[in-house]
Amino acid sequence: MIVFPNCKINLGLHVVSKRPDGFHELETVFYPLPLTDALEVISPGSLSFTTSGIAVPGNSADNLCLKAWRLLKQDFADLPEVDIHLHKHIPIGAGLGGGSSDAAFMLQTLNNRFQLGISKEQLITYAAALGSDCPFFIENKAVYATGRGEIMTPVNLDLSSWSFVLVYPGIHINTGWAFSRITPKVPVLSLRDSIAQPVEQWREIISNDFEAAVFPAHPELAEIKDTLYAAGAVYAAMSGSGSAFVGIFPKNSIAGIDINTGYKVFML
Repeated sequence: MIVFPNCKINLGLHVVSKRPDGFHELETVFYPLPLTDALEVISPGSLSFTTSGIAVPGNSADNLCLKAWRLLKQDFADLPEVDIHLHKHIPIGAGLGGGSSDAAFMLQTLNNRFQLGISKEQLITYAAALGSDCPFFIENKAVYATGRGEIMTPVNLDLSSWSFVLVYPGIHINTGWAFSRITPKVPVLSLRDSIAQPVEQWREIISNDFEAAVFPAHPELAEIKDTLYAAGAVYAAMSGSGSAFVGIFPKNSIAGIDINTGYKVFML
């Protein structure tokens, strides 16, 4: 069984406050995009995990896909072992949620393949145990997210009449370091209200707090944003804590443009 976990982008991101548990209270809007990995689950198997495409760092035994299988195995003793192959295409550590998507799709694939009867609400609970971004990919629709990103409210946002350019510079941004450079504050205008405005107005009213935090140390990131605007984007911003950037362009206008950054570029 093969599925195609997709990425997400952040449309705005505000660090609102520091929580008593040491984490930060956030607000952001998650939106899915059709840049995908490929995840194959084979049964019967021997609980193996292999990868191709972009190299996946770390111990394969700690991969979120295997963690998803183990999580369900705790409650479903008859869940058989499987062989897992992940072809990685979504850049890693880019703020695009690729690993979280892989884990969420793994949960859904196991549920469907073995008819476990897990409800959508239960899948979201399992996904939350794997990571803050994982629950988003169960619904996989635009949401306004708060808390650590796990408290999600659907928003009426359809960007199908726009085209997207993703630029990945291959720069690793340490999330803890980036948070340490931000002074939390409540925004004047909530993203829930900002996102309801026409896309053409977003440039002036929607921001990502991490940009001001990391641009001084990585001026090349600011240059990517400028390049996207110079190419005709109506809105451009870093996704999450970076380092990928998204540019939103009028539909079908990106075929002839040249995003000459020297970095990896995806046109969607």
